[in-house]
Amino acid sequence: QVQVVESGGGLVQAGGSLRLSCVVSGLNFDDYAMGWFRQIPGKEREGVACISWSGGSEHYLDSVKGRFTISKLNRKKTVYLEMNSLQPDDTATYSCAADSTPQRVWLIEFCSGSNQHSYYWGQGTQVTVSS
Repeated sequence: QVQVVESGGGLVQAGGSLRLSCVVSGLNFDDYAMGWFRQIPGKEREGVACISWSGGSEHYLDSVKGRFTISKLNRKKTVYLEMNSLQPDDTATYSCAADSTPQRVWLIEFCSGSNQHSYYWGQGTQVTVSS
């Protein structure tokens, strides 16, 4: 059974930083892309940052480029999202997802969330940025 557990959300002032962590168990972490997605009530979930199974490719939502960094540590089966210069528009529930397709070729396909019903999801963690 695959388990995905996030931590690290919270309340921060605009301009501040947070780091989200996500630990995965129950699958061969090295072989799967990982991503962070966010959702605001009433809006669709969007891919914020994704990293390929090899760690060699990253994909970011345009609005977070230069501010957010995704990374993975295979030996700890953990993926991180470092968020800097946070803005009120970043307020959302952030969820970690593990791909269900091993060694996916196109990372952007995963990050688009087109097959998100097949991903393995965490419970989500709230990030609130005050102005």
